[in-house]
Amino acid sequence: MPAAEDVKKCPVCGSTKLIFDPERGEIVCTSCGYVVAQNIIDTGPEWRAFDASQREKRGRVGAPITYTIHDKGLSTMIDWKNKDIHGHELSATTRAQMYRLRKWQRRIRVSDAAERNLAFALSELDRMASQMGLPRNVKEMAAVLYRKAVMEHLIRGRSIEGVTAACLYAACRMAKVPRTLDEIEEVARVDKKEIGRSYRFIARELNLRLPPTSPIDYVNRFADQLGLSERTKSRAIKILQEAIKKGLTSGRGPMGVAAAALYIASVLEGEKRTQREVAEVAHVTEVTVRNRYKELVEKLGIKLNI
Repeated sequence: MPAAEDVKKCPVCGSTKLIFDPERGEIVCTSCGYVVAQNIIDTGPEWRAFDASQREKRGRVGAPITYTIHDKGLSTMIDWKNKDIHGHELSATTRAQMYRLRKWQRRIRVSDAAERNLAFALSELDRMASQMGLPRNVKEMAAVLYRKAVMEHLIRGRSIEGVTAACLYAACRMAKVPRTLDEIEEVARVDKKEIGRSYRFIARELNLRLPPTSPIDYVNRFADQLGLSERTKSRAIKILQEAIKKGLTSGRGPMGVAAAALYIASVLEGEKRTQREVAEVAHVTEVTVRNRYKELVEKLGIKLNI
């Protein structure tokens, strides 16, 4: 019987439609019913929890490793509550002792200049990502990129803020939630010229092969800011897919094309937004939206009743 992670398709009928039955520890083919793998070990906890408090009490492990903290979250933290395990207040002597322990713990966590710089860079990264409302996976990607840059000695001679902002910009593109240099500049403590220079250097040295940003990557964000429905989003994505097939997006700014497609979709689906509203969300001019919109309507043969 093959290992569970090696199972890709049914050896009997060749179907890839397999389901995992956690109660029996089996992987079963939905087409012919053949048991592809059995006796799979459950790597989860042996206990059950029905709410968050139960889960917290029964769990015997700490938080998962994260690259967004300089020590990966593996060091011990001493709580600031000044209460014992039973919730009783500590005595004055014990409080003074705990204060000294916390102070030394803070100092020991950051042992040398390299760690201090890494701690500063990662806190700066977390600040920028939080201000931009970026998801956790983007923060982790950016932190990994920064750590690689440190290992390759790419930080020397460059500002920590510039390299951090460049790593965040690259991580956004890798995670398909692109942000422009102007948006990064708004939360960074350096200008976009410095960010762009650091990004090009890191991309070259770390061999990051990032494809050009697609207009489709911007649709969800712009549509959410405009309060458009899922139906309109899907319509805009279909328009863009057709435009990409016909080569109408090459040489055009992806944000302008995405804005034009959303404008067309909003009209077609009866959720019309003005060109000014769409342009403001996409950080482009109304003229850009108008020009891209006219091109898409003409080349794709879309009929609009405006």
